[in-house]
Amino acid sequence: MLKRLKKLVKDLLAISWIRSVYEKITLGLLNFFAINRAFATVYSLITLLTFNREQYAVLRGRRNYYRNLTKKRKSHVELRRNIHRLEKGIIMQPRRPIFARDYIDETIGFYEQLISQYEADKTSVDRSELEWSHDVLKEYFSLSAADDRIVESARQRYERTLPHFTYEREIEKAPYIRNDVKKSSITYDELLELAMQRRSVRWFSKRRVPRDKVDKALLVGRQSPTACNRLPYEFRIFDEPDLVNRVAGLPFGAAGYAHQIPTIIVVVGKLESYFSPRDRHAIYVDSSLAAMSFMLALETQGLSSSVINWPDFEPLELKAQKMLNLQVSERIIMMIAVGYPDPNGGIPFSQKKSLDTLRTYNDMSANDAR
Repeated sequence: MLKRLKKLVKDLLAISWIRSVYEKITLGLLNFFAINRAFATVYSLITLLTFNREQYAVLRGRRNYYRNLTKKRKSHVELRRNIHRLEKGIIMQPRRPIFARDYIDETIGFYEQLISQYEADKTSVDRSELEWSHDVLKEYFSLSAADDRIVESARQRYERTLPHFTYEREIEKAPYIRNDVKKSSITYDELLELAMQRRSVRWFSKRRVPRDKVDKALLVGRQSPTACNRLPYEFRIFDEPDLVNRVAGLPFGAAGYAHQIPTIIVVVGKLESYFSPRDRHAIYVDSSLAAMSFMLALETQGLSSSVINWPDFEPLELKAQKMLNLQVSERIIMMIAVGYPDPNGGIPFSQKKSLDTLRTYNDMSANDAR
């Protein structure tokens, strides 16, 4: 039914006079409702479903954030946020003798909860997260003044956790000096060549995609920056043919080639990573950064990919939520088709905008489209 309706709309809009009338009516409505925020609010009430799912997801995500504070979880985003805040304080120039007084007590509480969970079940936590938290807290207390009551109280609580967690260190997971980083031998020309090589490939060979290559690419993707190091996303990978066909059949963007995709990945943003609606867009930014690095890493291993756009369209959202068992606070960011490229498959040229079109320096002039 949905496909037939879509086809009917496309067929109607293909008729030039119908398309012209549609565009004029649409522009007239937008000229009226885009006058100011008050009119835009009225429009949002009329077209409630357009943004309601996102609003609902943001509210549910905030609720889940606070509910999760007392639950056992593999990863503790609230601790990750505070530990990263400590890291930024540690590297500040000049560094203040006392910092993080307003959240160090809270941070230790989160850390104690993680230690308690680790003691009960060592497999229930992300050990690397625990090691990182331990090392950053150790560094923080070694630098902070001992004559501050709040910091000293937190230090004592931290030290009481030490007998409960020890590990053999390969590396210290605390802030370090930039010059201590091993420099990459990759040149700009090599990186540009890789970027030019990566194109959106839609035609694949029948070879199965090795999972270890996907995992290696994810190791690169996860190094992409995220707000307060939360990594608010998951890559849900499907490589069983029946499941691939079902998932690839969801988005409009895979029409015509979904049937021969070997592996499809659903990138899911997790709004439960945030306590404030101000951060509601971070899942889209952070997930996209990780996805781009991931796809470049695939190219270095002989694999190609294509990003499949996911529209915020209620009928598709409902279908995907049911099929993928998504929580309300989990949003599909995009899908990525992955496979070995068909050597005879065509690739769109996709000319990019010139630098003069997409780049300005120090230009604060008003935009013409107001």
